[in-house]
Amino acid sequence: MNLGMPELIFIFLLALVVVGPKKLPELARTLGKYMAEFKRASNEFRNQLETEMMNIELEELANKEKEAPRVLPPVPAPEEPAITPAQGIVSRGSSEDIAAVANAGPEEATHSGPLPSASTD
Repeated sequence: MNLGMPELIFIFLLALVVVGPKKLPELARTLGKYMAEFKRASNEFRNQLETEMMNIELEELANKEKEAPRVLPPVPAPEEPAITPAQGIVSRGSSEDIAAVANAGPEEATHSGPLPSASTD
């Protein structure tokens, strides 16, 4: 309800003519009191509705939690030992030994035994 300035002036003049200048302030005060009371009642009603709606939502959420299946946390996997290279596959030889295996054909590399170790005994 948007009233512009011309509409308000018209309403004020009409009220002044109908009620009279002596009763107009008393009528305005009474109208103000009723409007404030109506606003207070409407705010209270709105707050009560919002509270009820929130309570209903909380009840629905609680019911969903009861009905929903519980998901257990994952069980931690047992620690596995660190991967260590197999004996005899990893070469501890010199770079010439490694180059000889790399230059050899696939059949020679698979049928040859373990590489000689270059230990310093």
